[in-house]
Amino acid sequence: MSEQKNKLNLGLLKRLLSYTNPYKKHFIAALVITLVLSGFAVVRPLLINKALNQFVGDTQNLSALNTIGFLIFGALVFEAVMQFANIYVTNYLGQNIVKDLRNQVYNHILKLKNSYFDNTPVGTLVTRAISDIESLSEVFSSGFIVISGDILMLITFVSVMLYKNWVLTLIVLSTIPLLMIATNLFKNGVKKTFTEVRNAVAALNTFTQEHITGMRIVQLFNREEQEYEKFIEINDKHRKANIRSIWYYSIFFPVVEILSAIAIALLLWYIGVKNNSMNLGLGDITFFVMMVNMLFRPIRMLADRLNTLQMGIVAADRVFKVLDTNEIIEDKGSKDLANVSGDIEFKNVWFAYNNEHFVLKNVSFSIKAGETVAMVGATGAGKSTVINLLSRFYEINKGEICLDGTNIKDYSLEELRKNTGVVLQDVHLFNDSIVNNITLHNDSITRKEVIEASKKIGLHDFILTLPGGYDYVVKERGITLSAGQRQLIAFIRAYVYNPKIFILDEATSTIDTHTEQLLQLALDKISKGRTSIIIAHRLATIKNANKIMVFEKGEIAEQGTQQELLSKDGLFKKLYEMQFEEIV
Repeated sequence: MSEQKNKLNLGLLKRLLSYTNPYKKHFIAALVITLVLSGFAVVRPLLINKALNQFVGDTQNLSALNTIGFLIFGALVFEAVMQFANIYVTNYLGQNIVKDLRNQVYNHILKLKNSYFDNTPVGTLVTRAISDIESLSEVFSSGFIVISGDILMLITFVSVMLYKNWVLTLIVLSTIPLLMIATNLFKNGVKKTFTEVRNAVAALNTFTQEHITGMRIVQLFNREEQEYEKFIEINDKHRKANIRSIWYYSIFFPVVEILSAIAIALLLWYIGVKNNSMNLGLGDITFFVMMVNMLFRPIRMLADRLNTLQMGIVAADRVFKVLDTNEIIEDKGSKDLANVSGDIEFKNVWFAYNNEHFVLKNVSFSIKAGETVAMVGATGAGKSTVINLLSRFYEINKGEICLDGTNIKDYSLEELRKNTGVVLQDVHLFNDSIVNNITLHNDSITRKEVIEASKKIGLHDFILTLPGGYDYVVKERGITLSAGQRQLIAFIRAYVYNPKIFILDEATSTIDTHTEQLLQLALDKISKGRTSIIIAHRLATIKNANKIMVFEKGEIAEQGTQQELLSKDGLFKKLYEMQFEEIV
């Protein structure tokens, strides 16, 4: 099990390293600087050793001592410059890789099927795209490059110490086995707590995002206290996970300091006992004391950096799982839709959201170019599913959907959706100006076109009453506008894109009578020469439709004109009479 896990970690690390390819020069520079720093670290102790042994005391040589002093100062300056370069280059490398990886993740998320978002909390995706990727920068700034330098530094230190005096070196290294045991326990413990922390962060993000978005529901049903208690519980798990991590640090670092002190004590004790026979000078003693401190520092930091590397691998695993998600909408079509007329045909279409319960069952129908077709039926009958499939937000299980006689999969997604304008019941507006919410920053749509469309829809005068007019920022989800106003802005947004197929999905369900009349007049204008599909519960809005389809339990129960359907004693007539009774 552990071997398999190690292989997985090495595979993830190799994959992560592949992101350094565009920055090979910086990667090599960071590696070289780190290795130079590691090998150069022993220079100052050797210079101090030489100065104390040869030029201090009875054999004092002021000129030579000054030279050594300048060399030590030069070594300090060189190390400072190299450390600055090392920190800058490694962090530059890490931040660029974070940028590239985050762009790749977000671009991948944009291509995922709606079914993936149906099953994945938004907070989890935010954590993967933001927090987890951010932690990967430390893999490069404090991870394997620095670890390589620490290992080389340890090898250099031990080699020089053995060369100087192998007996004293072995005495210093006598505490290393205890340090290695403590390091291993620390590394494993902190890795476990880090996983708990990341899970807690994801849970916090998910909970917070969902409840801030649904705050009106929480307040409407007086659930503030209960939801606050849930938040306290999740937040407490996050706190406990962090405290466990801090506990490991608070134990490990003092243990390292104690073992370092023990090593120095053993060193000085042995020198005191054997000093007469070893002929050690002041410089030798100082050198070994310095080397003990310098030896234990990278060992201590090595444990922390190995932990950082492991944390980065855990984060990389989470991020790559998103990238490896194969729930991507196939976009292999190449046919052009420039001259599309708008003929739509469903041929024996079957569809299920969860591959078990079919929402559409062997549905077949055709809509001629320029026709206005209405779809009615109970909630969950399959009406909205039809337009989701037509726009390829979901893929059908069986059957075929054709546009102008060609399977919609043969068109590119860009061409297909460019020619399909949709106004949904649940309108989403961004925290941006009205004009940008209409154009979606599409430079090909001019401000003049937006104003002309607004005049046709009847929203121009209202927009001018807002502070800034078309530059008025509507805030997130358009919360500063009424439901009807949001619907009309969404209607203008679909209209200015000049689609060949126009779809209204329950778009009049939250609109007052006056706004509905404006919408009906606008719909009459733009439906000319376009194929229009209206999904509605309010049957009064579809009286002018060329054809009405009545959906029931995923099948088309009836279809025909309103007059034809009312002449039958069927489902549409019952729906019509029920709504008429409600109005009366």
